[in-house]
Amino acid sequence: MGRRFSSRYLALIAVSIAGIAHVHADAPATAPYAGQKDRSIKALSDRDIDDLLAGRGWGFAMPAELNGYPGPAHLLELKSEVGLSKEQEARIRALFSDMRERAVALGQALVEAERSLDRAFAAGTVDEASLSRLARESGRIRAELRIVHLETHLKTLPVLTHEQVMTYNRLRGYGRGGHSGHKKHGH
Repeated sequence: MGRRFSSRYLALIAVSIAGIAHVHADAPATAPYAGQKDRSIKALSDRDIDDLLAGRGWGFAMPAELNGYPGPAHLLELKSEVGLSKEQEARIRALFSDMRERAVALGQALVEAERSLDRAFAAGTVDEASLSRLARESGRIRAELRIVHLETHLKTLPVLTHEQVMTYNRLRGYGRGGHSGHKKHGH
């Protein structure tokens, strides 16, 4: 009788597992975009839009930042710790101001380009030609915006001494500092 009990018990377990598997197979998968359908622009969160309209970096300058090319916004935040002179601070403020002005204009253009793409799909008017035009325009603006941010990091580096770059990188949590690949810079 012990064998029958264990066989029945095993059969019951097998049926239960099959039933659970069937229930899970019919359950909807969690969509990675769940909750994003109500965004005003589907491809951009409210924070993305705010960052773009305010000229913030949106992560575009990470290749520069993480390879020893400091950014002006963070340098200005850390000016005392990095030991910026008044002349350096003025030059970095000018670079930041120029970058921000250009980034705000391009950010506005990118938001509008994404809005146009979103509207075309929402209206059902998108076709291959309009899709290509709208997506290419958005990509062009995104590339220009990224160049603005990266270019500003590139222009900021020569304003600093090697020691200031090392201090900046340490303060930002990047370890001992810059890389050995960039040309001699600073004062």
